[in-house]
Amino acid sequence: MLRIFIFCSALSLFTFFIPVLEKPLNFSGGDTHAHAGTIPPQELPSLAPLVEKISPAVVNIATKGMVEVKQNPLLRDPFFRRFFGDRIPQQQKETASVGSGVIVDSREGYIVTNSHVVANANEIVITLTDKRKLPATVIGSDPETDIAVLKVEPNELQEVTYANSDKLLVGDYVIAIGNPFGLGQTVTAGIVSALGRSGLGIESYEDFIQTDASINPGNSGGALVNLKGELVGINTAIIGPSGGNVGIGFAIPINMARQIMDQLIEHGEIQRGRIGVQIQDLTIELAEALGVNKEAGAVVSQVVPSSPAEKAGVITGDVIYEMNGEPVTGSSDLRNKVGVLRVGDKVDINVIRDGKELNIIMRVGTRENPVNISSNGQIPRLKGATFGAVPKNHPFYGEVEGVAVLQIDKGSPAASAGLIPGDIILSLNKIRVKSAERLIELTKKSKDGPLLFNLRRGNGAFFLLIR
Repeated sequence: MLRIFIFCSALSLFTFFIPVLEKPLNFSGGDTHAHAGTIPPQELPSLAPLVEKISPAVVNIATKGMVEVKQNPLLRDPFFRRFFGDRIPQQQKETASVGSGVIVDSREGYIVTNSHVVANANEIVITLTDKRKLPATVIGSDPETDIAVLKVEPNELQEVTYANSDKLLVGDYVIAIGNPFGLGQTVTAGIVSALGRSGLGIESYEDFIQTDASINPGNSGGALVNLKGELVGINTAIIGPSGGNVGIGFAIPINMARQIMDQLIEHGEIQRGRIGVQIQDLTIELAEALGVNKEAGAVVSQVVPSSPAEKAGVITGDVIYEMNGEPVTGSSDLRNKVGVLRVGDKVDINVIRDGKELNIIMRVGTRENPVNISSNGQIPRLKGATFGAVPKNHPFYGEVEGVAVLQIDKGSPAASAGLIPGDIILSLNKIRVKSAERLIELTKKSKDGPLLFNLRRGNGAFFLLIR
């Protein structure tokens, strides 16, 4: 299974593998079995030894799961629900998908793949090159980087060797191994077309390797290796107008993937935090206006009040050009560097302010956590609802200020009241709400009185009264 972004292709030819014939073949006639005038037998260049070495570490993944079928919008209408309540049936359907994975620890049985390959999976089976089928369990998954770690029984497994993906160069030859269209293990070859691709909207944290090695649906989670047979990336997405390969595929660099893998194996989750700055790329014009002699960096356009950055002394206009000893090439690069750290980790940044270089040290702080009142007996009318900040994947993120309904438990009082995931609460009892904590505070104050919500849903807004 491969999550398709806008779709791509190309056939890469290893021209350097074509043998050069120093003497022409003799086609002058005579004994057809004679060997005079022909080139002596020689071993042809081949990728076969490399493929033979790495293939046992690449597995096929098959999953089964259940997903909810999208309901008719009429069934979610508060007026309709007032009459039928939670008697409206929730429809589900079984799903099946295929993808790929890479064995990264043969002794423990750990396999890395894409998060979207195993999303909503109730059953996961991996198939090895020797045709063995093993059940797998999910150790942890991080949708924001699209990395997941599975575990199987460690029995005669073969793992990959890591490369340092920071050393990868545009033009390096690479080989993609995976399970396209569920056909079985397939090998394709190409080059690194570009590095550091971001801003594509595929993942929340993007630093992709772009390659023209043929990648198709089902390659997701497979291996991208160099000509030494070392793992340089995890194949993730393609761009292509028809769902197939047109020469633009993307892989997560293994250095980035390893940081996520290590956290998932150790903690089972990514405890991602923030430092509390809004940033943008340093352009030539901004560098000139700010008096900065750097060609790359991230400009602080806003500092969040009471955030780690504000407490450490970061101010608007600072240009961050280095973090934890590594250069910062832009806003996406800085965001990625912070995104792989855990809450409490040290952040050592170098900034330029008014022409002077400063060193600032802080710790990664916590994000605003969603407020789940599913078990809060003090607000029985809203039991089953989870509220929080408007998420970045919401169509009104950055445009509408309010509190998002993140989740509604099936058959709960909140569901019967007419709230649905995706709603944005603008006000409660005519009082504007900007945080989940404030919403809960106002709800508690109303005690048993009516709750008048002003909601934004889709392209419309309306009032919802809950008694």
